[in-house]
Amino acid sequence: MTLHDRIMIKVPASTANLGPGFDSMGLALDLYLTLEIEKSKEWHCYSNCEELKDFPTGPGNFIVNVALQTAAQHGVELPPCKIKVESDIPLARGLGSSASAIVAGIELADAVGGLNLTKQDKLLHATEWEGHPDNVGASIYGGFVIGCYKDNEVDMLSFTNLPIEVVVLIPQEILLTKASRNVLPETYTRQEAIEASSTANLLVGALLTQNWELAGKMMESDRFHQPYRKSLIHDYDKIEQTAKANGAFGTALSGAGPTMICFTEKGRAEGLVKALEAGFPEMTAKKLLIDYIGSSVIELVK
Repeated sequence: MTLHDRIMIKVPASTANLGPGFDSMGLALDLYLTLEIEKSKEWHCYSNCEELKDFPTGPGNFIVNVALQTAAQHGVELPPCKIKVESDIPLARGLGSSASAIVAGIELADAVGGLNLTKQDKLLHATEWEGHPDNVGASIYGGFVIGCYKDNEVDMLSFTNLPIEVVVLIPQEILLTKASRNVLPETYTRQEAIEASSTANLLVGALLTQNWELAGKMMESDRFHQPYRKSLIHDYDKIEQTAKANGAFGTALSGAGPTMICFTEKGRAEGLVKALEAGFPEMTAKKLLIDYIGSSVIELVK
C-alpha cells in the first residue's frame, strides 16, 4: 500500500455452532464489517454507524490493536492510518461481530504492512485471538466451515455449495459470549460426550448430502450448549415451534445467542420471515444469503 493508496477491507458476519458443532462449525453470512483505509499522520478511526460511535478512535481501537499486534509478531511496525469503520453486523447478538473485527485487524496488518499472509496464516492468527476457529474461519474463507484447533494448530475445511436459505431472528437485547459461556458445565460425562459428538458428525453428513430433515433433527439435538443456554433466550421453544411450522427444517442458536438461526429449503425463506415477524414483532426477522467469498481487500480509486 503506497502513500496515495486507499483500500477497503470487507469481512462477512458469521453464525457458529449450527446446533451441535460447538466451537467447530461456522457459516459466513451477507452482513458486513467494512473498513475504508488511507495513510495518515496518526491512527484515527471514525464511523457513521450509531453502534460504533463510542468505540476508541486511536490505537486503543480493538481492530487497530489486533493489526498492530499482528504486524509486530512479524517484526513490522505499521504506518498510521485513517480508517472509516462501518458495519451492519449487530453487536453481541451471536453473529460474529467480534470475530469480524479480529479478521479485519489481521487483514489491515497484512495489507498495510505487506506481510503476505496466506489464508491459513490469517486463520491461525485469528483463532489465537478468538480461541476457536468457527466464526473467524467462516469470515476468512466464506461458506460452511468445519475447523479444529489444538496444540496451537488449526485445520479447516470450507464448503462452498450449501443450497439452503437462512433466516435469522434477532432480539433487541444483547448477550455477551462470556455470560452465555458461564451457564455451561465444566465437564461432560463420557456418554454425554459420545452423544454430543455423534450428533455433530451426523449434522455434517446430513448437510453435505442434503438430507434436510435429518440435518434439522441434529441441529435441535445438541448436547454441548443449547440445553443450558435455552433459559437465557426469551421464547426459545416458541420460536423453534413457529419456525418449524412455517418452513424451517432446522433451528438453532446463532453462536452463543441470543439470535436464532433457521435453515429452510430454497424458496421458503420469505414465508418464514413473515411468520416470525408476525409471531415476534419485538424482534427482527431477516433473510440472509451465505457469503462464499470471505474477507477481501479492494483497492479504491482516489
